[in-house]
Amino acid sequence: MKVFLVDDHSVFRAGVKAEIGKAVDIVGEAGTVLDAITNIRNTTPDVVLLDVHMPDGGGVAVIQGVVNGSVATIPKFLALSVSDAAEDVISVIRSGARGYVTKSISGPELVDAIARVYDGDAVFSPRLAGFVLDAFARPDARAGVGVVDAPERDKAVEQGHPPIDDPIVDALTRRELEVLRLLARGYTYKEIAGQLFISIKTVETHASNILRKTQQSNRHALTRWAHSRDLD
Repeated sequence: MKVFLVDDHSVFRAGVKAEIGKAVDIVGEAGTVLDAITNIRNTTPDVVLLDVHMPDGGGVAVIQGVVNGSVATIPKFLALSVSDAAEDVISVIRSGARGYVTKSISGPELVDAIARVYDGDAVFSPRLAGFVLDAFARPDARAGVGVVDAPERDKAVEQGHPPIDDPIVDALTRRELEVLRLLARGYTYKEIAGQLFISIKTVETHASNILRKTQQSNRHALTRWAHSRDLD
């Protein structure tokens, strides 16, 4: 995976590179919005690690500059910020980021988050996911979610899974829906990992997220919940 790092603190960028440089290919870095936009266009990374607040704008400005510019392939954006404020999380996700993690994350956890975003998942630090669910569950926010999730809905239809008008189901990522269906069919974590070509730890993380989002207490309850919505 090719990763581009955006943060206005050079010492922090150096620390991130030291932590994850052996696991991913860091193709560039920038400390300003303008440098970030220019160099992201030149390096075509797969994932951009993005600070939310910078003196000349921040994450939202970078995303808008890249998306609205002449870029052949739009990278996926993962916010990496010291802020855990709800308004910061919502604004950067609405702009097009696929995830938001705080700077307290460990090196291995960050590598896993990058890989999951690269695979198309949405990734959030545990307490931040609630902000997104609460905001996108509101009627006035559903249109924005529909825009982001439209490709995933189209893919679901192509695979024979009709879209379900359920805010809880809508909150699940494509990968979480895949894991949910396999869980409902009785697959073990190891079998799911083999089916989806991901690690068992990643399956466990998805399962935990699914239980939290669906507010089910255990796998048996989750299976009944999935059956009731024809998600198996």
